[in-house]
Amino acid sequence: MPGESRRTPLFFLAPAVAALALIGLYPTVFALVTSFRRYNLTRARDGFPFVGIENYRRVLTDETFWDTLALTGKFFLTVLPVQILLGIAIALLLHRPGWNALRALTRVSLVVPLATTYAVVGLIGRLVFNRDYGVANQFLSWAGIPALDWLGNPTRAFVAISVMDIWQWTPFCALIFLAGLSMVPVEIEESATLETSSRLSMLRHVQLPYLLPGLTSILILRSADVLKLFDMVFVLTRGGPGAATELVSVYIQRVGFRVFDMGTASAQAILLLVLTIVLSRAYIRFVYREIEQ
Repeated sequence: MPGESRRTPLFFLAPAVAALALIGLYPTVFALVTSFRRYNLTRARDGFPFVGIENYRRVLTDETFWDTLALTGKFFLTVLPVQILLGIAIALLLHRPGWNALRALTRVSLVVPLATTYAVVGLIGRLVFNRDYGVANQFLSWAGIPALDWLGNPTRAFVAISVMDIWQWTPFCALIFLAGLSMVPVEIEESATLETSSRLSMLRHVQLPYLLPGLTSILILRSADVLKLFDMVFVLTRGGPGAATELVSVYIQRVGFRVFDMGTASAQAILLLVLTIVLSRAYIRFVYREIEQ
């Protein structure tokens, strides 16, 4: 029956749509509603009255919120260029002809950091940067440098979370760029090789246009990921020492689950969602304008 044939796809899509609404849509709507209420769990007996944009006003005038957002931006600008450059370098190496066996082996090994959860990455970081038996200090001892207190120093703690993030996400960038390089027509690369022997010129004029869509995906996904990055930082440093590694998501967790001011924390989360959307739109417009040019 025609009616039954139209209902069959809906029948199979319904569980996925329901799960998406339950996991993604409901928490967003709940956070949006909560952001307009005085939702403090320590004053639950007083109820949760509607306060309009009071929570947003409090967030926008909160110097600590802006400090943690600036620190998050610094973290993003520290790790992303390194991940992109290393990702392009690895992709170009694996794209070279005659490396089929190595390419297959490396692709498999690149998946390992991506399959590691953030909390586990944080635990690995605590082992790597441990003052007494960490791998980082072991390498320094071979160079004759005394052991450093990585997680007890503000600058070195920031370096530690940056290194662990680079380790986890550089393979992702490499795989995205490798997929882009695989889309370059072989005849175009061969013709360009006859015209120039400069690999930099080949990258700039032949391969880069095929990498730009992947670069857009990396920028969008990494921006959203850094703005919500919590697990790895919390396990590795708990935002310390002091507030040296307190990214904006760690600060939101502190406001919501230590101070129990869920209304303000929800307003902060909604503002981050808006910022993520704005950045994503800006990346798309910029990159595709470059492609058109």
